[in-house]
Amino acid sequence: MNILMFYLFASIIVIFSILTVTSRRILRSAVFLLFVLIATAAFYFMLRYTFLAAVQLALYAGGIVVLIIFSILLTSHISERFPQIPWKKAFFSALVAGIGAVLSIAAILQFDFNQQFTDTETAEVPVRDIGLSLMNYGEGGFVLPFEVISILLLAAMFGAIVIAKKKKD
Repeated sequence: MNILMFYLFASIIVIFSILTVTSRRILRSAVFLLFVLIATAAFYFMLRYTFLAAVQLALYAGGIVVLIIFSILLTSHISERFPQIPWKKAFFSALVAGIGAVLSIAAILQFDFNQQFTDTETAEVPVRDIGLSLMNYGEGGFVLPFEVISILLLAAMFGAIVIAKKKKD
């Protein structure tokens, strides 16, 4: 059953990833991206990484995609369509994507995963230590970088909305 679920979620990710980048309607692309992120969270659930799955659902599927959809609705019409891509550009894009896929698959197949994980001893890290590191302002803390990045992303989103906002005729 796990293998069947793996192939189901993997096919959902591949199909909806392709639909995300090939759809001519921007709102549909955002919804297809939502399905990709939910299927990725399903992989985390299968691996019993419930915290990562919850973060994936809450932050990416729940937060980022909603922000993208909100931005789309503020800046463009829902029925707006992207222009048709010329065949030369589509061909070379597919060629570059294929070369990237071949190089990635070749690198993955050449790596010896069993030797990498059998030689090292894993250390247990308590969840309390992870939480304290995420909430710490001092050395080794992550609160300040997260706050700076969130302000930068907010400013970038406002700038993108102002630039993309169309003037009324």
